[in-house]
Amino acid sequence: MLAGLLALPLPAFAQAAPRRSLDAAVAFPAAGPRDWGQSMRQLRIGLLGGENESDRLGRFGPYRDLLEATFKLPARLFPASDYAGVIQAFGAKQLDIANMSPSAYAGAWLDTNGGVEPLVTTEESDGSISYVAVMLVRADSGITGIEGMRGKAMAWSDPNSASGFLIPRFSLRKQGISPETFFGRTGFAGGHEQAVVAVLQKQYDAAVTWASGQGEESEGFTRGALRAMVEKGLVEMKQLRVIWRSDPIINGPQTVRKELPEAFKEDMRLFHLALPKAHPEIYRQIERGGGAGYREVTAADYQFMIDMRRQEAAERRRRN
Repeated sequence: MLAGLLALPLPAFAQAAPRRSLDAAVAFPAAGPRDWGQSMRQLRIGLLGGENESDRLGRFGPYRDLLEATFKLPARLFPASDYAGVIQAFGAKQLDIANMSPSAYAGAWLDTNGGVEPLVTTEESDGSISYVAVMLVRADSGITGIEGMRGKAMAWSDPNSASGFLIPRFSLRKQGISPETFFGRTGFAGGHEQAVVAVLQKQYDAAVTWASGQGEESEGFTRGALRAMVEKGLVEMKQLRVIWRSDPIINGPQTVRKELPEAFKEDMRLFHLALPKAHPEIYRQIERGGGAGYREVTAADYQFMIDMRRQEAAERRRRN
């Protein structure tokens, strides 16, 4: 069942006539206090791990400032050391909104018994709402394809990452490859950026991370962890070789606690839908590269990821 879901073209997951950043009628919310703000002392924004904290805070600082200026409510960034930190914070009701990976959203949905809700997701330059997992090796490693990784060391990015763990494992099993026996050694690097660095430093032979899958591979694609590292001068793509790509994965959603007021959710939808045109540099920074903006999504768009996480948990219990 899950294999069939993953193979479906991603537009099939989208709701009927979702609003998009490209719609002419989309306008940035007018600045001013909101009624929902009276029940919230501050807007608490979660930041997933996978990048060093100072860079995350730097990228999201103007975004936080814009939220404060627009809704006249203090906003605070909460950077987590890994994906689990944001998932757990949603469960403890310590966050109001966060840009989640699809797997992290599914984890939060399961942990809160459906207590989180997706609002919008990123739309790529070609109109799709998907990205890919890519497996990387050093360009001088001599490894040119997945078969060359037999018996080698593989770095996963994060146990709650779709592209950095869940989807590669699921996809390799579809190809008849058991990650538990195919690789000689596996481990978690602590994030996407850290996984790529671990390969460059020869701590692992390969790593998986996320990329838009569009644009020039030599530039780190149009968007993603690789593009961000290239722009920061942490890596040159000539140092790396992409040896494997997954099927398309639906982009992760801007996620809020479901119990928050509907007016708050609508303001957050409009804020993000209008952000690329109203404040393009802030949009580019938080999305780690360019794209077409955002598109509305619903919980049904991510049901397959919830099912996949349930399956992974069941298989893990059987192995243990």
